[in-house]
Amino acid sequence: MNAQGHIMPTADRPATRLATRLSFLVAGFGIACWAPLVPFAKARLGVDDGVLGMLLLCLGLGSVLAMLATGVLSAKYGAKPIILASGFGIALTLPLLTLAGTPLTLGIALALFGASLGTLDVAMNIHAIEVEKDAPKPLMSGFHAQYSIGGFAGAMIVTLLFSANVGPLLTTLVCSGMMLVAMAFTWPRLLATVQAEDGPLFVMPRGIVVLLAALAAITFLVEGAVLDWSALLLTSEGRVEASQGGLGYMLFAIAMTVGRLCGDAITARLGDRPTLFWGGIVAIAGFAVLLAAPGTVLAMSGFLLIGLGASNIVPVLFRRAGSQTVMPSGLAVAAITTTGYAGVLVGPAGVGFVAKHTGLPISFWLLAGLLLLVPLCAGIVTRKAS
Repeated sequence: MNAQGHIMPTADRPATRLATRLSFLVAGFGIACWAPLVPFAKARLGVDDGVLGMLLLCLGLGSVLAMLATGVLSAKYGAKPIILASGFGIALTLPLLTLAGTPLTLGIALALFGASLGTLDVAMNIHAIEVEKDAPKPLMSGFHAQYSIGGFAGAMIVTLLFSANVGPLLTTLVCSGMMLVAMAFTWPRLLATVQAEDGPLFVMPRGIVVLLAALAAITFLVEGAVLDWSALLLTSEGRVEASQGGLGYMLFAIAMTVGRLCGDAITARLGDRPTLFWGGIVAIAGFAVLLAAPGTVLAMSGFLLIGLGASNIVPVLFRRAGSQTVMPSGLAVAAITTTGYAGVLVGPAGVGFVAKHTGLPISFWLLAGLLLLVPLCAGIVTRKAS
């Protein structure tokens, strides 16, 4: 029963689970559709790498600013209208990225696209937390697995269309159509009452939420570093040829997806604390294998361990954000998502700065050191009193 005395429907229903999974799928699908468009945008505008980097920053800034606002809006209006607005927003702004003819218009389009992505990222996690609360078993890892699957699907479909000589605009229209259908399907199945709160609309992150956000930032930083630097690490160390540099991230991504698909069963059996503790330990062991193993095949298996170990850390952190009581859960989720995304944006640049002075292997050892905070803090963030 809510504050107005109305009976609240159960959040855990097959339809709401499916709608939540589709929201995560659309988020992963949307960002994956943009990545292959980057070379086309650079060629169309005739800009250098410096200008392109500034344009890509517009996407990140739009995402972060929108994330900060989403916690407030979700606390006031509920997650459903926010999910719908942002999901449709991704679909409608994606084709604009192929039409923008100047750096200014592309920057604006990227900011809008990024704002839609960031908003959906926060709102869908708020919705997922509410659905999981009424479920008899954990669901969060499975929801996050859909994001990874959406990323694979988006990259594959765009690549196939480009290989068939379909132009960028038509390709994005096809992908947008798929996302519009998915969001239309979720519309009546999302929870209308989820997460509408009467508390304050803004609360500074504090207490356990600060620690949850810091651990999320570290985990996202690891993911971003593997994405941006693993190929260079492998090729500079002579592990693989340049043409095979992407194998490391591919193994990492596959392991993370498999880990999240199995993560709900693992968490239900072990609990949040062991999942965080052993997940962190396995990921750290993966870094050790990657950096210290003598053979290439054995070293490459380190990416599998990193992906498996890290796969369920963030879903557990989001679950704990939903169960803590020091601030409204919607605002807590927004804080964790924003700091995590900041880790993805800023972290890889920090890795490059350290690598310039000490070498890339040292940078990866430092990542393992940061990741050690996850098992060390596992007991703190999973206390019932949080």
